[in-house]
Amino acid sequence: MRGASIYHFARGLAARDLFTTRDLLRFAWGQALFRVSGTEQPQQINAARDAALAFVAGHGVDDLVDLCEGIYDDTMSDRIWEGARRLVERHLMAGERVWLVTATPVELADIIKRRLGLDGALGTVAETVDGVYTGRLVGDLLHGPAKAAAVEALAAREGVDLAHCTAYSDSSNDLPLLHSVGRPNAVNPDDALRAHALANGWPLHEFRTHRTALRVGIPAAAAGAVAGGLAVGVLRRRTRR
Repeated sequence: MRGASIYHFARGLAARDLFTTRDLLRFAWGQALFRVSGTEQPQQINAARDAALAFVAGHGVDDLVDLCEGIYDDTMSDRIWEGARRLVERHLMAGERVWLVTATPVELADIIKRRLGLDGALGTVAETVDGVYTGRLVGDLLHGPAKAAAVEALAAREGVDLAHCTAYSDSSNDLPLLHSVGRPNAVNPDDALRAHALANGWPLHEFRTHRTALRVGIPAAAAGAVAGGLAVGVLRRRTRR
């Protein structure tokens, strides 16, 4: 995705007058930094988390899901790289399972999963009591090492060997995840991830220009994971029945 999904979510809230002007300016600054540097800074991610949690506290889960539907349609759907869509389709057509893993709220991650035809999605989980958000998280923001831990737990539940999986990311923050799989890939990478990928011979995908920049091909039968923006996922060959 062009930009970070968590910031687009914040923009969607602001467009609906659910954030203050101060919140909107903070997120606008964070998005500007992301575009310049290509990386999401921990303090920006934490600010997004805190503001989003403060917003959802006291609101119903069903209301937020309805809100996320509109935010995806209005703010995010046209920001998904076409090259990323093609990668997803390639894996799905090979009979592999595709999972999205992102720092954005799990409710929004689930909407993206459904719209793109993925098999599953993991996202940041906000605590609820009787269908109402408390303003606290369940576990950590799904970012950095926490994302890698979530994928390892998913693989254990699904009976997947991560050594036979592929992961895609654009951020050096996802290096823990990328090192946990057998086939790591860099997509529109930030400078640190690009350097790491080149040093380790990882495939590079560049969708920010018109040229095809897949440096190393992915076998059609490769099991793995798919990501865009902050999104990362896990896939494996579908069980034949």
